[in-house]
Amino acid sequence: MNNDLTDRYSTHIVKNQAALPIDFNAFEGDVVLKAAIEREAPWANSRCSDLGKLAGDQHVQELARLANRHIPELQTHDRFGNRVDWVDLHPAWHELMGLAWKHEVPNLSWRTDQKHPHYARSVLSYLWNQVEQGTGCPTGMAYASYAGFSAEPALKIWLEKSLGTSYENNREEVAKKSSVVIGYAMTEKQGGSDLRETITTAQFSHSDQYHGATAYWYELTGHKWFCSVPQSDGFFTLAKVDGEVTCFFLPRTLPDGTYNRFFIQRLKEKAGNRSNASSEIEMSGTLAIRVGEEGSGIKEILSHSHLTRLDFAVGSAGLMRQTLSLALNHTCTRSGFGSSLAKRPMMINVLADMAVEVEACTLLALRVAKATDYLDVDPVQKAFARVTTPMAKFFNCSRVVAVANEALQCHGGNGFVEDGPMARLFRESPLNSVWEGAANMMCMDVRRAMTKDPMCRESLFKEFEDIRGEDIRFDAYLLAIEPLLDECLTNEFLARPATEAMARSIQGAELLRHSTPEVIDTFMKTRLGGGPGNWGVMFGSLGSSVSQKQADSIVERAQMQP
Repeated sequence: MNNDLTDRYSTHIVKNQAALPIDFNAFEGDVVLKAAIEREAPWANSRCSDLGKLAGDQHVQELARLANRHIPELQTHDRFGNRVDWVDLHPAWHELMGLAWKHEVPNLSWRTDQKHPHYARSVLSYLWNQVEQGTGCPTGMAYASYAGFSAEPALKIWLEKSLGTSYENNREEVAKKSSVVIGYAMTEKQGGSDLRETITTAQFSHSDQYHGATAYWYELTGHKWFCSVPQSDGFFTLAKVDGEVTCFFLPRTLPDGTYNRFFIQRLKEKAGNRSNASSEIEMSGTLAIRVGEEGSGIKEILSHSHLTRLDFAVGSAGLMRQTLSLALNHTCTRSGFGSSLAKRPMMINVLADMAVEVEACTLLALRVAKATDYLDVDPVQKAFARVTTPMAKFFNCSRVVAVANEALQCHGGNGFVEDGPMARLFRESPLNSVWEGAANMMCMDVRRAMTKDPMCRESLFKEFEDIRGEDIRFDAYLLAIEPLLDECLTNEFLARPATEAMARSIQGAELLRHSTPEVIDTFMKTRLGGGPGNWGVMFGSLGSSVSQKQADSIVERAQMQP
């Protein structure tokens, strides 16, 4: 009998565990993403490669874990009883923010004069959402804020600082900062996504010179039910002036160095996105600069919303790609039932099905990003972007939940524990669908856009002119959805199926242009209708019309390439 106490816990040898998903480049290894940049913005290749390397870096992955394990803490007062209204975050959060700003995730589109800047910046956001999603909130808000700063001469200094690439976490006045973090405070208890129901009020206070321009200052009184990143340097918000919704910008620190009257009531206890602070705030005598004219607040904020919605569609596609990559890594490096899990016929069906969905959603988001690059120069692309941005947000931000769920199932019970990233990503997956307007609101906006501007519908079908005739199944689908789109204009009940049909049509078009025969054929057979047995509701239900050899080819395409 062995009495060596050092062996008392040596009950077994740990083996057949999946390899750590590290030491890969999420850009260089992604054939779809790399081809997209080489096609549309080759000048950004090295930027994307540098950022893609972070996603596979073990230290950076640990930063993401730590930032979500050690959640933000609200500090309402200092030790002497003075009101401070600040949020303490783990050092991992700040290191991640520094990396995001260094790699131009918030502002590449505004810092370059190269072709397709929004497209290139969207690829950076896609990659960053495979690094850590909580910090993806401030990067997206900073991206959108440029539109608001551009519209108001008094905010020129903020416009300049929004282009900075060195993250700072302090409460200095804007003139002393090299870069800024921007938040949004829109939603109120009674209104939710209906911003017309805003009850926060604003009264004119005074006009004064503000860093070389005349600013019109108002005093705000009211509350906001959701305000993310409340430790930001400034916030766009809405309040009513004489009953009319007006846009304002609220600096946290005033020109004289004193802190604005911005009261953080509590932090939200969220299901996911836990690294990022979301709060409830109150304003009383809070000073803010008017942006645009009185009463034009909804119109003003819509110019920001286009960009945030695009970023959500891109971010959810990136999250899908991360969960797919994790599922591929796990199933390819763990064995069961006599072979690699990824070689089991049913698992091949699941992985191929997921890969097709992720590629289609990725190309959808990037097509909308490309249209955004032409907002100011091409009326057709402007109309296309107007209708497809809420459509892409609806589809991608809803679909990511199913993809994350299936990826978790590929891990089995290991995917449901917090030791690895999969559980965190599963909790993260529903978030983008409810921020900036939930699914129904997006479909309402799609319907509204087509109703108000016939060019929106026309631009959609103009999109397909160059590929009609390439696949009879796709041509048949386009004919089938035309009456559905027409009917939805008079019947709100059909807004969601019409919006989904639009998304599938654009995905099909982009796959025809840029994907492989195996992916295209599988998509056409399973996503665009067909006979019974071609596809079911669940992933892994590719029917007999898709061969296992075809599925193998799709899985190989989706693998991170060395």
